[in-house]
Amino acid sequence: MKKRNTVLLPKQAKAMAILGENIKLARLRRKLTAEQVAERAGISRRTLVSVEKGLPSVAMGIYVQVLFILGLSDDITKVAADDKLGRKLQDSKLISTKNK
Repeated sequence: MKKRNTVLLPKQAKAMAILGENIKLARLRRKLTAEQVAERAGISRRTLVSVEKGLPSVAMGIYVQVLFILGLSDDITKVAADDKLGRKLQDSKLISTKNK
């Protein structure tokens, strides 16, 4: 099967790079080697390096698995938890012009 490249806008690419760097820093704070985390996550060291670079070609499940190994899997549930824009859009539809 042909591998597709994911093209990100610069802002998205920066966010992914920050995520990767944060994962790497979390690993280092725990004094775990890349080999240890990769083995525990069931991935290759090369894949872990890709995660720590924030590459978009790595499946999201791999990111979640690495976060789990680092004890940070609950962080993934915080993504979009406070969806301010979505709530405003939802609230705007609740306001009816019929009541005026």
